[in-house]
Amino acid sequence: MKIQLLVVFVSFLLFQACKSKNSQSQNIETERNENLSEEQQKISDAAISIVDPTIVYDPSYFVIPYPNGEIPEGKGVCTDVVVRTYRALGIDLQKEVHEDMAANFSTYPKIWGLTKPDTNIDHRRVPNLMVFFSRFGTEKPMTKDAEDYLPGDIVCWRLQNGMTHIGVVVDKLSKDKNHYQIVHNIGSGQVLEDVLFDYEIIGHYFYAPNSLK
Repeated sequence: MKIQLLVVFVSFLLFQACKSKNSQSQNIETERNENLSEEQQKISDAAISIVDPTIVYDPSYFVIPYPNGEIPEGKGVCTDVVVRTYRALGIDLQKEVHEDMAANFSTYPKIWGLTKPDTNIDHRRVPNLMVFFSRFGTEKPMTKDAEDYLPGDIVCWRLQNGMTHIGVVVDKLSKDKNHYQIVHNIGSGQVLEDVLFDYEIIGHYFYAPNSLK
């Protein structure tokens, strides 16, 4: 009889602990969303608005107009997720990146052997966006703490094959409620996925120009 009572008591304690944990997670979710700034919410909403799994991953070089040039409809890579997110907010990263590269070309990577800016491709390269966001946005900590990654943030990763990747943190929590999900394109279209800690994080930024305020 004592053993049965002990089992019931332990089960009750475990139930209460789980209930408390779930309640705390829900509070965190509600609190986080209520505490988002207007800029964070706008960037998050814009990223979610461009989710489209039918987008074909295509890293081809395209000749596009300048400014506000867009690659062919239905195509894109990870950087196009970021470009399209900000374009939905009226911000043209093609123009912004080009203007800074034209004035400060030596500050940007020379990985591709270019001797001058190229408006067709510069804004579609992760290393260039990392430099741009570090110069005009806010560099944030690169940690393993989920609380450091908030909606509207931009995260860059290095994949196992050595390639760089980029995505936007949005206000949709993972199933376990521990962290926010990412809008990105790693080959399956512009999708919302729980991939924040799946790869090596090499950059973390928040970019909100005055036009967003």
